[in-house]
Amino acid sequence: MDAPVSLTRALTLELITSEGGVRPLDAELRYDKRDPYAVAASFDTGATSVCWVFGRDLLARGLFSPTGEGDVHVWPCLDASGRAVTMIELNSPEGKALMQAQSQELFDFLRRAEALVPSGSETMHVDMDQVLAQLFA
Repeated sequence: MDAPVSLTRALTLELITSEGGVRPLDAELRYDKRDPYAVAASFDTGATSVCWVFGRDLLARGLFSPTGEGDVHVWPCLDASGRAVTMIELNSPEGKALMQAQSQELFDFLRRAEALVPSGSETMHVDMDQVLAQLFA
């Protein structure tokens, strides 16, 4: 039996509104060992689906300490009930989104990604011929 190439995790985040309220936001995380440094996150806004791609290590570090610069920031926090959550802030020319995810759900997803591609072994999974072909296309 072949080992899986990718994994996904559906979860419901809490989108923090500009008024300080929260509303549920369906999301899906995807990790593919053919792109071993990245995590893709798709957010279902109701009218459309928005996809962001950011570093796996950025998400992992953000579980324990504030990290990120530029368009993506991730940091640990506690929700109103005292549960561990991870805040994710995304910035684009179209606007800004602040959401929180249950830290345990992210940890479980990252643990599964680590089983697919252990940290430090990512280069073994990069197809350099394909990368070069895309660069020169």
